[in-house]
Amino acid sequence: MTAPIAIIMGSQSDWETMRHAADTLAALGIAAETRIVSAHRTPDRLFAFAKGAKAAGFKVIIAGAGGAAHLPGMAAALTELPVFGVPVESRTLKGIDSLYSIVQMPAGIPVGTLAIGKAGAINAALLAAAVLALSDPALSDRLAAWRKAQTEAVAERPEDKA
Repeated sequence: MTAPIAIIMGSQSDWETMRHAADTLAALGIAAETRIVSAHRTPDRLFAFAKGAKAAGFKVIIAGAGGAAHLPGMAAALTELPVFGVPVESRTLKGIDSLYSIVQMPAGIPVGTLAIGKAGAINAALLAAAVLALSDPALSDRLAAWRKAQTEAVAERPEDKA
């Protein structure tokens, strides 16, 4: 059986950001497949992947891309599955270009757009987990425990380092 979540990215360099999505899913016990699927350099691979993603058993796609960041939008245009886009920080414009490209989708082609970089990758994984948890009580419990642990890890008072 195919993993329920696909994590796709435009290039190997995007893995530095997207690994945080994979790590978060792994911590929640959710299998994910990772693939490099460039909208610009491997468009045939993108079309084949996105057109066949649902039939392959995927339930959610997390797509990370930097620069022109067309991958999340193109994937969303080619599949009925939910697509969460993660803007990868670029050297030139610090990810603002990626954010604008992902968030400015035309009506009818939705892409859930997350924050730039690591925080966006982690939150994309949590959103994907929440979608799956709607029909998986055990996952719902794991997600609730993860969130509870995160809340409990926040100190009530600052440490006195003086």
